Amino acid sequence: MIPAYPEMMEKEDMKSMIRRKEFDQELEELRSLLKQMGEHVGNALDGAIESLQTLNVEKAQIIIKNDANLNALEDKIMELGSKLIITQQPVAKDLRRIIVAFKISSDLERMGDLALDVAKVTIRMEGQELIKPLVDIPRMAEVVKSMIDESIESYLKENTDLAYKMAQTDDQVDQLYSNMIRDLYTLMTEHPTNASQAMLLLMVGRYIERIGDHATNIGESTVYLVTGQRPDLNQ
Repeated sequence: MIPAYPEMMEKEDMKSMIRRKEFDQELEELRSLLKQMGEHVGNALDGAIESLQTLNVEKAQIIIKNDANLNALEDKIMELGSKLIITQQPVAKDLRRIIVAFKISSDLERMGDLALDVAKVTIRMEGQELIKPLVDIPRMAEVVKSMIDESIESYLKENTDLAYKMAQTDDQVDQLYSNMIRDLYTLMTEHPTNASQAMLLLMVGRYIERIGDHATNIGESTVYLVTGQRPDLNQ
């Protein structure tokens, strides 16, 4: 009797195909969760800036309350990625996809915390009036929001050109932040009684600038995913 080796091989091939399909489906779920995190961070930043511009404490409190949703998404990514590593034992680029998902989720969670910090400044300024119309802060936030969107897109499309663009865009944020520092220090010199609020606004500028840095980190992770090499785009 001739052993049914072809049949055995066919069954093994079928099992391998099924495992690969399941793996790809769960990788896609990871990508979807990261996209949701990016959208959450963008919305949180928009809401925090709006709350600051209008000194709307209730809106700021909503931003703070919703931060738990972002943390839950990060937990799901960690759980799913860990499961994939244990059950699928991925190698090479497949393993990098999971490692990168962990890193990006960590950056996004930190970005969400920084947006939350902006909302907390609104609460600290309750009952005050703005010492000057906000100009550089909303501009910074607008540029950083585009960085959040493009950094996630660079990851989803594995687009290194878009990833490297993060460094150039981050320079714009740094320039706006420098302008803001100069203007607020001038204001504090001329009107010392406004120093307390001016320092809070400087903190907001720093929070937004740091969100831009984390978006640049996502660009670095994308380059690592595609090439296996991690550049320093913050330099």
